Amino acid sequence: MRRHLAITVILILLPAVRSLAAEPAPKLEVKPDRPDAMYHVRETVTFNILLRDGNSPLEGKELTYKLSKDGFTPLASGTITSAAGVVTVKQSLDEPGVIHCDVTYAAPTTRPVIATAGAAFDPEKIEASLPPPDDFDAFWEKERRRLEDEPAHPVLTPVESHDANVDAFDVQINCPGGAPVSAYLAIPKHAKPKSLGAILYPHSAGVRSSDLPHAVRGAKLGLMALDINAHGIVNGKPDKFYLDLYNNELRGYSARGADDLEKVYFKGMFLRLLRALDYLTTRPEWDGRVLIVEGSSQGGGQALVAAGLDHRVTLCLAAVPALCDHTGFVANRASGWPRIVPKDAGGKYNEKATQVARYIDAMNFATRIQCPTWVTVGFIDKTCAATSVYAGYNAIPAGVEKHILPQPAMGHAFPTELIAKYDDIIRQHLAQHP
Repeated sequence: MRRHLAITVILILLPAVRSLAAEPAPKLEVKPDRPDAMYHVRETVTFNILLRDGNSPLEGKELTYKLSKDGFTPLASGTITSAAGVVTVKQSLDEPGVIHCDVTYAAPTTRPVIATAGAAFDPEKIEASLPPPDDFDAFWEKERRRLEDEPAHPVLTPVESHDANVDAFDVQINCPGGAPVSAYLAIPKHAKPKSLGAILYPHSAGVRSSDLPHAVRGAKLGLMALDINAHGIVNGKPDKFYLDLYNNELRGYSARGADDLEKVYFKGMFLRLLRALDYLTTRPEWDGRVLIVEGSSQGGGQALVAAGLDHRVTLCLAAVPALCDHTGFVANRASGWPRIVPKDAGGKYNEKATQVARYIDAMNFATRIQCPTWVTVGFIDKTCAATSVYAGYNAIPAGVEKHILPQPAMGHAFPTELIAKYDDIIRQHLAQHP
């Protein structure tokens, strides 16, 4: 009897559930009043807000808005009522920075509808929160000597590239600090000595194998391509292997050793970058002219680091780079991912970690970059705050060719159109170094 009753209830409720799931959510639009979302300090941005049900405005609904500096530091909040046309929220900023306007509609029959817009105020005037430590170069020169003291012994294992025109290899190279360089190398078939430029692809955050198709894609651009995973872990294992690592041995890796310069996790990661670049430049196919680094997020931060550490790099491409401006809180703004400096129960930032962070800040490596550099930034990026990205970009010395591609409506992303843009930049770079 109980079993029959349970089935009956499910049959009665199921149509209602289906109806609820099928009902389309209203659409919420939030846009700044300038298409480029660029303003000068003390100007006012007007955020235009429109709630739609299909193609028709949805009137008389309460909307909650929050204004903040880069999505982290609150500026203002309140409620407004949707109308037949746009309703507006205004805000100014008295310092270089980025404002987020987050708007929420608590729809009664669907999940809450949320939209965000951003506006930048003189972002190219954002300065570093702290300068590089006085012994920054000396410290990294000491670390570089560790590579010299431990000669590289690369081990290559052929793998199937799934492209008739590309040879591919699993590459393992010993590296100081314990974890090796672990990568996939892809080379156009029958490449002659000194015939190819090289590209290094470091990884974004997470725990995963090196990406063989990505390396092959680089080879199809006419380059010797090395896709390096972030942790020196073995390649080509089932997904569960990497998930287990993420949940166990490498859980919370980004915070490891945050207050100890000898144990901070990213130091080993950066040494692997140098080892990988050294390997590429010793390959017989390398032309001695072109050496590119490209990455996004954590990989974008690593691209800035690699270009700052190794002046053989001829082109740096960093998309929404992480690891920038770890000490942003000193300037009362958001730090970049992974916000490595912890706070105590009273909200005070750890002083030891603050000092350690300066040695592994991509912003500080950017001060040493000497090659053309391209950076993308999303104004509504809540992972790698736009101000942290600009702090890293602005640190690149005056006189060095640099370009930033602002994306006002983009969050933390590296969309296909920007990937294609970076590919075009690579082709142009190769054309300039035939």
